[in-house]
Amino acid sequence: MSHRASRVLRLDALARVEGEAALHLTVHDGTVTGTRLRIYEPPRFFEAFLVGRGHHEPPDITARICGICPVAYQMTSCQAIEAACGVTVDGPLAELRRLLYYGEWIESQSLHIHLLHAPDFSGHPSAVELARDQRAAVERGLRIKQAGNAVMEQLGGRAIHPVNVRVGGFYRVPGPAELAPLARRLRRAHDDALETVRWVSGFDFPDAAFDGPLLAMRDPGRYAIDSGTPAVLAASAGSDGAAPVTPFRVEEFERHVVERQVAHSTALVSELDGHPYLTGSLARYAVSGRWLHPSARGAAREAGLGDPAAGAVCRNPFRSIVVRAVEVVHAVAEALRIIDAYEPPARPYAEVPPRRATGRAATEAPRGLLYHRYAMDADGTLTLARIVPPTAQNQAAIEDDLRRQVQARLDRPDEAPGDAELTALCERAVRNHDPCISCSAHFLDLTVERG
Repeated sequence: MSHRASRVLRLDALARVEGEAALHLTVHDGTVTGTRLRIYEPPRFFEAFLVGRGHHEPPDITARICGICPVAYQMTSCQAIEAACGVTVDGPLAELRRLLYYGEWIESQSLHIHLLHAPDFSGHPSAVELARDQRAAVERGLRIKQAGNAVMEQLGGRAIHPVNVRVGGFYRVPGPAELAPLARRLRRAHDDALETVRWVSGFDFPDAAFDGPLLAMRDPGRYAIDSGTPAVLAASAGSDGAAPVTPFRVEEFERHVVERQVAHSTALVSELDGHPYLTGSLARYAVSGRWLHPSARGAAREAGLGDPAAGAVCRNPFRSIVVRAVEVVHAVAEALRIIDAYEPPARPYAEVPPRRATGRAATEAPRGLLYHRYAMDADGTLTLARIVPPTAQNQAAIEDDLRRQVQARLDRPDEAPGDAELTALCERAVRNHDPCISCSAHFLDLTVERG
């Protein structure tokens, strides 16, 4: 196909992403002049219909925002309500919550790695074709995912939209004997997860770098998932970890992260102190990699990610699949640690009496930092709800990444890319960030308008 200096590429539906989105890309005289990631699903109004509900209701309602990461919404909503009411959940209850969250990390990250992302590196159009050629790898991924699902079913009552979570803790907690079968599955999953890191680290990764700020939770001494404070690794052109990490209080989140409406998307677009930014696996690894479980740190070094204990940073979005695989090792190992040390709490939940107040919380969903803010009256009736999901936060960074990727390809005058090649590149660039838009997937239909 001959090179066309000016064209408009419309990807009406992205494949192998969780939800419905499209891409509009404009090229004029060999320069990318516009990229718009269009999230066109209708607004779902969760924040609006939380208003007027009781303060015990958000965990059950917000879980319905996503079938892939419902625990993230439950844990963040619980902590925000508890913060408003002046209650801190700690001890065995906090460890059980973390175990449930690890179950979600295990199943969600494994789904993305094996079923959505890996086909990009093997040249297969889908996981079905990948399984025909690499059956053992896909079966290994499914075993890991099933182990995560088993954790969610045991603690949450079911794997999708768990029903056992409540403000203050759980409706019911398990006895040690009930967790023993989980430990057996997780020990197998740990071996599988280590092998997955070896597998994905052997993929061919294009050169790329996101040089903007990275945002993740930070909790010194542990790899933050359900605790800590937001922290920013400043923009850096390199990957030596020299940029400073600056934490700020969760109460200051909305001063740093500002959302705005754009015409081309039903998701709000976020900026961090005026700049596009990235949250998710790359950000977590950059901010907290030194506190990964020892087996995960070893896997990271073996995979060529550098030494996280020395502050190694990965800024290549294509290598995010390796970081996610390392995070699965960490989640499985930490889940085993919690089960081995588990002693049932005296009560399944702490009392959380209402009061007139506002509470905020943030945790690490598999796709990045998730923020909730609730205000309530003295009787616990919610008067305000604010939810900032990770995919909306990443939208501007994804658009910037797309622009860079396509421009770099167009700047090779001896290799004029055709529409099919640009389409594949754009889809790969989007999937690097594992956007969770909703729970459906569509095939790609590309329309090219020629000037």
